[in-house]
Amino acid sequence: MSKYNKENPLRVTTLFSGYDSQCLSLERLKKRIPGFDYELVNWCEFDKYAIQAHNALFPQWEERNLGDITKVDWSKASKCDLLTYSSPCQDFSNAGQQKGGEEGSGTRSSLLWECRKAIETLKPKYLLMENVKALVSKKFAPTFLKWLNVLEELGYTNYYEVMNARDQGCPQNRERIFVFSILGEHKPFHFPQPIPLEKRLKDVLEPEVDDKYVLSDQAIEGFLKHNENHEAKGTGFI
Repeated sequence: MSKYNKENPLRVTTLFSGYDSQCLSLERLKKRIPGFDYELVNWCEFDKYAIQAHNALFPQWEERNLGDITKVDWSKASKCDLLTYSSPCQDFSNAGQQKGGEEGSGTRSSLLWECRKAIETLKPKYLLMENVKALVSKKFAPTFLKWLNVLEELGYTNYYEVMNARDQGCPQNRERIFVFSILGEHKPFHFPQPIPLEKRLKDVLEPEVDDKYVLSDQAIEGFLKHNENHEAKGTGFI
């Protein structure tokens, strides 16, 4: 990271950006690594609420949203050093109907394969993917390995590991698969070792909360009904 600074920032593209937690992480790196800097050169999001959240957090990059990933002309996008792609997980997740993400299947999780066009064109040095642990389960491992093979054919070396947020200082039991891919020759990559959890959820929760932050019974019933409707559609928790 030392070679990326204000004069030569890490150029970043995020796909399925949401509100861009990736950039929030890079903001933390700026505070921890003297001189480090980055620039979001492309982001890709079509959900209007996610776009609103993104623009509230990063208004300086509002005009760089490429929109619907299926309609992007990547030859017109800016080159980048790092591309992140946390593609939709609903069809892999245990919370959904697990329809999978095979190429051409039409599921939301099959949007993963749209990333190939971006990677082929932009040829970033680094790729980072995060998704649900079920992606490496017996049921979906063939899809996962097929995707890794695509990246290898493009010249990338892949490193992957299931990591738990609680092992990286976050008071949350949340397992996810991470894939870090590097183009061309490089030093071997190693995922970070677990670190002791210094804080638990009870340490950050307030003992007394104003009633305006408490959900009413009616609101809770509405959320439960909303969840039931989406489960019936096979979209799980969304």
